[in-house]
Amino acid sequence: MAIYANIHSAVQMRSSGVGRVFIGAGLLITVTALGVVGYVVIEGWSWFDALYATVTTLTTVGGGEPRPPSTAGRAWTLGLIVLGVGGVFYVLVATAEFVLEGQLGKLVGRRRMRRRVERLNNHFVLCGFGRVGSEIARQFSEEGVEFVVVDVNQGSLAEASEQGYRVVLGNAAQLDVLQDAGIERARGLVAAVDNDADNVYVTLSARVLRPDLFIVARANELDAEPKLRLAGANRVISPYTIGGRRMANLAMRPIAVDFVDTVLSVGASDLLLEDLSVSASSRWIGKTVGELPGADKEILVLAISREERLMFRPDAATQLKMGDELVVAGPPNAIRELERAL
Repeated sequence: MAIYANIHSAVQMRSSGVGRVFIGAGLLITVTALGVVGYVVIEGWSWFDALYATVTTLTTVGGGEPRPPSTAGRAWTLGLIVLGVGGVFYVLVATAEFVLEGQLGKLVGRRRMRRRVERLNNHFVLCGFGRVGSEIARQFSEEGVEFVVVDVNQGSLAEASEQGYRVVLGNAAQLDVLQDAGIERARGLVAAVDNDADNVYVTLSARVLRPDLFIVARANELDAEPKLRLAGANRVISPYTIGGRRMANLAMRPIAVDFVDTVLSVGASDLLLEDLSVSASSRWIGKTVGELPGADKEILVLAISREERLMFRPDAATQLKMGDELVVAGPPNAIRELERAL
């Protein structure tokens, strides 16, 4: 796979405008070097005189010979003129195409995007920008969560970029692509590619680079769920299973579902449901639930997830431990204040 990727990228490089410019520049350098060596060998000129004569010949200026060349030297000059003029013309045409086709602007845009991605920290890496991925991106954007989109499809990335999202072009199963997306600094990864096999490879690659990363993976088929868990996914979601379950719940208990949707949507109401983590550096480790900011007034601690066990409605005397995940409800401003405190 890696060999194929290298060959593919090399072919793309050669076929692109910047590749043609580099090829033309390489040809000119080669012809110049040959011209210098030829004049030194044939005419016995010094290296500087040979370089001066070669450059004036290739640029069609002429008159740069330290003395009239011999017949063999003139023949060598004719060859340099043919090769040199052709090389210069090739470089000029390739450069003009590079600029006129917009490749220069695209190159500048990719570098600017790379700098934007490099500034990210504690973000999400979203792999895949199809129907599911675009909806995830919209949710992230609405909640002000920083993320970067990784996709191999240039059309999908162009759409994501037009919406103002940070993007990285490439196969998310490749380690260097994930590194370009800043996976070392990421908060989590969402594997939302349309193909289950690709999601397995993406999950494996992410787990290799970040053993501690939180990974949510999409499964289109039921038999893909155990494979994704074995690959290292913390959560596996099937859009079809979730969709069917949601439709059933809406049919049976529509008010409850509407309520949950409302409190999960930032800005949709005065009540927000959120999960917060107690990090290893948090100053709240060892303190109680009742001591949390707003716990006695606005904030309601619904549950604590600890060591894969969920404690519902912990009492105020429950001590917080490193790694605890708190499910809390309250006004958005109070929730954000508690998040900053933790």
